[in-house]
Amino acid sequence: MAHIRLVTSIPGPRSRALLERKERAVAQAFQVHVPVIVERAEGALLTDVDGNTFIDLAGGVGCMNVGHSVPEVVRAIHEASARFTHTDFSIVPYESYIRLAEELSRRAPGNFPKKAAFFNSGAEAVENAVKIARKYTGRRGIIAMEGAFHGRTLMALSLTSRVKPYKQGMGPFAPDVYRVPFPYVYRWPGSPPPEEVARQAVAALERAFVTQVAPEDTAAVILEPVQGEGGFVVPPEGYLPQVQAICRRHGILLIADEVQTGFGRTGRFFASERLGIEPDLITVGKSIAAGLPLSGVIGRADVMDAATDGNIGGTYVGNPVACSAALAVLDVMDREDLPARAEALGRRLRARLEALAERTPLIGEVRGLGAMVAVELVRDRSTREPATAETTEIIREAIRRGVIVLRAGIYGNVIRFLMPLVITEEQLDEALGVLEEAFAAVTARV
Repeated sequence: MAHIRLVTSIPGPRSRALLERKERAVAQAFQVHVPVIVERAEGALLTDVDGNTFIDLAGGVGCMNVGHSVPEVVRAIHEASARFTHTDFSIVPYESYIRLAEELSRRAPGNFPKKAAFFNSGAEAVENAVKIARKYTGRRGIIAMEGAFHGRTLMALSLTSRVKPYKQGMGPFAPDVYRVPFPYVYRWPGSPPPEEVARQAVAALERAFVTQVAPEDTAAVILEPVQGEGGFVVPPEGYLPQVQAICRRHGILLIADEVQTGFGRTGRFFASERLGIEPDLITVGKSIAAGLPLSGVIGRADVMDAATDGNIGGTYVGNPVACSAALAVLDVMDREDLPARAEALGRRLRARLEALAERTPLIGEVRGLGAMVAVELVRDRSTREPATAETTEIIREAIRRGVIVLRAGIYGNVIRFLMPLVITEEQLDEALGVLEEAFAAVTARV
């Protein structure tokens, strides 16, 4: 049974009309990736206003790990909104916030007491994690990684590495931010083996304490356990534990940005578990509430409590409806064992992509952890020249054929997969068949 259903060209007439209105009414910063207007979505399928149904391998940029319109989550939203929609937790608190803090603290790695605080977006979580780290340590310096993406508010954008389209023309940025290389094995100078890349990256971090900022002035190192926007870059085995050891030796906090890697995507609830670290602070967002605005910081209780009354917060943070949705998300994740599902999907996805790589020279590398999988496209496998234009064309071809996929990577030459973890094997296979057609079409034109 085919799940893709295309009844018009893409975009169809109703979508075209609405997109014309969008051009007149919406700021130009919000250009659309898929040129259709959504009408409804369920599981891993999305239907537009013209009746075209797509297989969604983007998942709202990783927000839909439990799938679109999950009945339990929808029911939780309805029931919570019928009771009350807002009080501001710091004015009149509510149980859903407390329960969610308990649940996420229990799931976070580390055998120490933990607490949590909730916000609206991943960028807000990052901003507040930095504030908490500075308050706890009394230090100002923050070390971030090349290729990192942490958001687009002031501190988050300062930590973000990619210049275009995020940082160009947006300065000045927050001070006391320092940057070191992340061990991107595929593009590491000289192409040494992974263990040597890890050694050199660790040495670069230690060198930064001599050339950029003293360790006694450094509040935190912040990193994504697997870089997301940077291209789904998985660090070599042993790198993250070494970074954690350095941080502990100098009294520096380790902040793991798990906004994209969290909630089962890598085959564990948190990628930190799989990669052998126990961060002092973890930021979460995206799939926490199935697309409702919610994010959080989870961390060591003594560190979290360094922020005193009024230091962190906001009018809408930890909204009661979103907290109720998040609790329903956790129930679905447990019932369906979605981390294990991510592991199985990742194996299936990698097998198909590696077979495709044998047939097309455009694929330079297939990589990932669990279902957090990507392919990097190159024009020449020996020089590894990024195939940025070809990546754009393949994505466009896939969308025209009914499959939604996303790009990533510092050169815009990576196709990443963020499908809902509830996608069926049949849906995934159908989508990958379409993607193979898109590769073939573009390769024939190259």
